[in-house]
Amino acid sequence: MTGAGNRGAEPEQVRVKVPELSRCLPVWDRLSAQDQQQLRAAATLRKVQAGDMIHSGGADCLGLLAICEGQLRTFILSEEGREVTLYRLLAGDICLFSASCVMKNLPLDLMIQAEKETVFWVIPAPIYQSVMERSAPLANYTNELMAAHFSEVMWLMEQILWGRMDQRLAAFLLEESGLEGSDSLRATHERIANHLGTAREVVTRMLRYFQSEGMVRLARGSVELRDREKLERLAAGRPEREK
Repeated sequence: MTGAGNRGAEPEQVRVKVPELSRCLPVWDRLSAQDQQQLRAAATLRKVQAGDMIHSGGADCLGLLAICEGQLRTFILSEEGREVTLYRLLAGDICLFSASCVMKNLPLDLMIQAEKETVFWVIPAPIYQSVMERSAPLANYTNELMAAHFSEVMWLMEQILWGRMDQRLAAFLLEESGLEGSDSLRATHERIANHLGTAREVVTRMLRYFQSEGMVRLARGSVELRDREKLERLAAGRPEREK
């Protein structure tokens, strides 16, 4: 087992009771018996710990990931080392960009890291590509999935370029609260800054402002949401007087 936070961590193979591969691909029933057999025979089950790096950009071609349980995040890394989270992958999601070697002219060099202990199936990229080339349902599904992810990325880029930081921070805190099922979040200012693609000092100033307005309460390594309604209005860009 590799330790959490090891950027060179290799996902470990596991034997646990998890959903069948057929439950992770929405188009499974439209694949031929031959294609189903090939995918099932090639897929391996992996388990990683929180903090483990799973995919390290275009030079790495792990394969397609089908998430069974846990939580991953995809992000990009600037030349200065600043991170920007693009989207999360939860149970039931599929990650194509970890099979970047079969994606022609992919314009984004994505990193994928586990945020929680995560179990997922891995389909080797050459196998997935060979099935996709002869299966119209799988090819169409792949194109739809890529379009959906690029739409998320483009929306995020618009927020970074034109959105207000207070709105983005409020939306992030609400999203984190929903994912964790709690108003008490274990999150450092540095981690929040990495998600939002900004400097830690900017996050610190904004959180202190939120605290002064009664929206959050700050403690070492944690943020507690105190006024969700006010945060929701801010995230939606509605003036304070609107209820």
